[in-house]
Amino acid sequence: MTPETVLSVFQQALEVIVVLILTVLLPALAVGLLVAVFQAATQVNEMTLTFIPKILVTLGVLMFAGPWMLTIVMDFTRNLIQRIPTLIG
Repeated sequence: MTPETVLSVFQQALEVIVVLILTVLLPALAVGLLVAVFQAATQVNEMTLTFIPKILVTLGVLMFAGPWMLTIVMDFTRNLIQRIPTLIG
């Protein structure tokens, strides 16, 4: 394996990881921002008020986007396994 092929595989893996992470983190970030604005406006500083909505949104995103995320990981893995002969040779 040449260094270029190793870097190519790592780059593709990082792209998949970033897409999957952003799918989960961006909605949680948006909800956290909305809750922070609500807390600043009402001066209610309760830790569970920030934690519970973010957990619920994260679980909801995982429920609805989970099959799509699993498809992305499976496609990447299938492509990588199919490319093993060309990567080694």
